[in-house]
Amino acid sequence: MATFLWSRTPVSRPLAPRLPSLRHLGPNWYATVMGTAIVATAGAALPVDVPGLRAGCVAVWALSAVLLAVVTTARAGHWVLHRDQARAHLLDPAVAPFHGCVSMALLAVGAGTLVVGRDVIGHQAAVAVDVLLFTAGTVAGLAAAVAIPYLMVVRHRLAPGTASPVWLLPLVAPMVSAAVGPLLVPELAPGQGREALLLACYAMFGLSLLATLVVVPLVFARLVHEGPLPLALTPTLFLVLGPLGQSTTAVNQLADVAPGAVPAPYASAFGAFAVLYGVPVMGFALLWLALSTAMVVRAMRRGMRFTMTWWGFTFPVGTCVTGAAGLARHTGLEAFTWLALALYALLVTAWAVAGVRTLGGLFSGTLLAAPRPPRPATVRTT
Repeated sequence: MATFLWSRTPVSRPLAPRLPSLRHLGPNWYATVMGTAIVATAGAALPVDVPGLRAGCVAVWALSAVLLAVVTTARAGHWVLHRDQARAHLLDPAVAPFHGCVSMALLAVGAGTLVVGRDVIGHQAAVAVDVLLFTAGTVAGLAAAVAIPYLMVVRHRLAPGTASPVWLLPLVAPMVSAAVGPLLVPELAPGQGREALLLACYAMFGLSLLATLVVVPLVFARLVHEGPLPLALTPTLFLVLGPLGQSTTAVNQLADVAPGAVPAPYASAFGAFAVLYGVPVMGFALLWLALSTAMVVRAMRRGMRFTMTWWGFTFPVGTCVTGAAGLARHTGLEAFTWLALALYALLVTAWAVAGVRTLGGLFSGTLLAAPRPPRPATVRTT
């Protein structure tokens, strides 16, 4: 018996080494899911009829669903086989905020299922899938919005002047719930349920917006006082567009379903607020887009190479597409229609580039390799 047991023990020990590539697979990989799903939902939201666009959006949604399953399975394997590294990610201030991407990936695919996936699986099945993913994504997003800032205060040791746009990721997750939750409001029977969901989405809108107003000034102050971000992190400047575009999308989506959920005076107020809030915020989003683009061009000239941060060019821009489309719907201005089309062209281009480069990095093994030690920090002197 002793010999038999001894002969079996080596079988269970090589489990972790069999998948060493999973050791450094962090929560930032959910950005591939978010960036793909938003291509589908943003395309469906465009206020124009483009031949073949709907079919293309359905195909991209299907791809996002497959990506969600693959990344979730890989992350589960990461926690099972490399639990020490998974815990280290939570304690790493550079990685921990990316746990907010888990929520947004679930929400993005759920919304895409109800918007375009219903063409394939039917309306009732799409509603069921969206309810499941919306519930899981909202719970995960609210948990991240509390847990990650808590870790930043209690466990992380952040040096002055190190504020990063990445800090927005766990805070913007409830805003995504606020933007996609209205899709489920008409699916509820008239009465308390509809109103509760509508106002819950509105509460998450406020939660995320006020938290964003705390962080964005820190990010800009860091840029002014410390200079540009490191080359590899420059694409994260686009993350600021996320809460801007998503909040504009949220107020327009809430205005669309308010008439069937709240009394007439409040429903009218929702519609007015969608325009009064959305137009100036979209203006600031365009300002930040121009600033971020200039910084990216500067970084490219200085040799910025592809990293997973390039996925920051996708989802945030996609939220601006849906925000502009919502404003076009509520104002009737063709200028917002053209803006949505231009931003969607930028989104599709960024998604294609990031996708191709990610596939190349996976085949070469560079994206799943251990991270290189950081270079010594430098301080701007001019």
